[in-house]
Amino acid sequence: MDWPEYGGSAANIRYSPLTQINRQNVTKLKEAWRFDTGDAFEGSEMQCQPIIVHGTLYATTPKLRLIALNAASGKLKWAFDPNNAGQTIGKSRNRGVTYWEAAPAESPAPARVFVVARSYLYAVDASTGRLIASFGDEGRVDLREGLGRPIEGMSISATSPGIIYKDLLILGSIVNETLPAAPGDIRAFDVRTGKVRWTFHTLPHPGEFGYATWPKDAWTYIGGVNNWAGMALDRERGLLFAPTGSATFDFYGSNRIGDNLFANTLLALDAATGRRVWHYQAVHHDLWDRDFPAPPSLVTVKREGRLIDAVSQTTKSGYVMLFERETGRPLFPLEERAYPKSDVDGEVTAATQPLPVRPPPFARQRFDESDVTNRTPAAHDAVLARLRTLRSDGQFIPPSLQGTVILPGFDGGAEWGGAAFDAESGLLYVNANEMAWIMKLVEREKSTGVQTGKTLYAQNCAGCHGIDEKGSPPQFPALVGIGSRHTDAEILSIVRKGSGRMPAFLYLGDERTAAIVAYIARAEEKEMVLASTGAADPVIQKYRFDGYTKFLDPDGYPALKPPWGTLNAIDLNKGEIRWRIPFGEHPELVAAMGITGSESYGGPVVTAGGVLFIGATTRDSKFRAFDKATGELLWETLLPAGGNATPSVYEIDGRQYVVIAAGGGKSGAKSGGSYVAFALTE
Repeated sequence: MDWPEYGGSAANIRYSPLTQINRQNVTKLKEAWRFDTGDAFEGSEMQCQPIIVHGTLYATTPKLRLIALNAASGKLKWAFDPNNAGQTIGKSRNRGVTYWEAAPAESPAPARVFVVARSYLYAVDASTGRLIASFGDEGRVDLREGLGRPIEGMSISATSPGIIYKDLLILGSIVNETLPAAPGDIRAFDVRTGKVRWTFHTLPHPGEFGYATWPKDAWTYIGGVNNWAGMALDRERGLLFAPTGSATFDFYGSNRIGDNLFANTLLALDAATGRRVWHYQAVHHDLWDRDFPAPPSLVTVKREGRLIDAVSQTTKSGYVMLFERETGRPLFPLEERAYPKSDVDGEVTAATQPLPVRPPPFARQRFDESDVTNRTPAAHDAVLARLRTLRSDGQFIPPSLQGTVILPGFDGGAEWGGAAFDAESGLLYVNANEMAWIMKLVEREKSTGVQTGKTLYAQNCAGCHGIDEKGSPPQFPALVGIGSRHTDAEILSIVRKGSGRMPAFLYLGDERTAAIVAYIARAEEKEMVLASTGAADPVIQKYRFDGYTKFLDPDGYPALKPPWGTLNAIDLNKGEIRWRIPFGEHPELVAAMGITGSESYGGPVVTAGGVLFIGATTRDSKFRAFDKATGELLWETLLPAGGNATPSVYEIDGRQYVVIAAGGGKSGAKSGGSYVAFALTE
């Protein structure tokens, strides 16, 4: 039995009906094979969930090579390198690939694997690893084209794979989180030719539904509102479910006053045409980066004795939303509640925001003095003193110049690993981060017409790396001393092409980019006189973000009391949390504090054998198996690096396997580049 799609199936429930590995024998799991890609480098990650089709495993490496392995032995069949064997500088993320083959009744065509690397969508022959020349331009499509804006300097890619509907590959995107940024159009490409067959404008154009929720010209300059997390598809009904992200810029919206449809929205689209069927916006005029973090799960729930096909969506804020699949009717109440207005000049917050009444949140919702860490007296006192300088009152407290606590943090709550669903019990499984972050706005430096590398850095880079260049490692690395670690040419390449969560900055042009590189590498400040149009630029706003700052104690541990990560089983029939356990360890603290929980990236899979498999934890590099009914730990093993990815489950010649990418690279952990498969002893 294959694992042919991201999430296991188009429904994205991450469920396997296989039972050979079960509660009774999972303790006997052994490593069946290991394949080292050889592509790991310092700071690299590997988030890919492999797909398995006809006995072949398809996956990506830390350097975005596409590989095909014999899924029973782990032996390499072929590799495709979108870098043309060139040097790879800076990390990139990819969470999966897409497979298509022609139906028997259709005209023949080579089976193909679709993969996105940087700005290009590639179609690769599934048998040979060679580009399919009849697709796009000699095997690839430039994703920057067709968006209605100049492609020079545009940064667009896709970290989550597309989904197949008949002869369409439907694909979202990842774009800049600061302006200028590309729009987040959802597009359907012809699987044979690469031509765009339909486009849904997530930033509505004049005359389109939702246009009135934006300033009249916002569609020409606002970016984002993109489906970066992936999609789910009801193939029988022809319904596509696509969650969207925030509008760019994320934290200050004076240039996008209004509710901003279709940002932060679960979209139900006609998969054949891209026509909107229904939508639900979870955050109006988002200022908190509360984009939907994972693809939804298509589930069936019991309600008053009958079965209802539904769509379940996890959120960064730590909730599950549940809707009737065909109509969008909420299956648990959602209440619009009033929240404080912004006191930042030019900002207009939405009057209300929706939150579910049930199920209860699976992550903490506020950080007050009773929740301050008690790890040590010194840590407690330091965190308490800082907390008293900040605004902290739960969800939807607006960004401020003072500093506002965001809990769950910018990475959730739920994150991109997604949820698993067990139809037998109606349980949805989701791992949650318990990490507070601090969000602060600062006034942007006024332009005098003369710029230096320092002012350009402050405008374009400080939001992530900090004005002091110390960053917020490991997500946003420090730049202090970068000139001793990389040449100017290497830094220029990273700035131009992007790396990890960092977008490409081609739009800055050669002179400005060189000035930034000279400043961060050697503190040089060459002055440049910039031409002025005399008109106000809606892209340049009064305030900028002060940087992604985790709320940590002086020793670098979370500011809250443990657990700092949990694994949750949520009953979607009743709207209750069935069980919750601490998830993950800080190994150095286990003896002193017991199980602490840790941040986790990657998600679970669940099987008919009664087992839930998950890696994901950032601090301990463990791969675990739990009893899906109780949360009891049944088995664990150490991976060669952190399993910050979602595993896949499959069967070949009567033998069941579970495989996971061991890529590490999170929270300062070592990086790896191996795929590791486990099975029972033959």
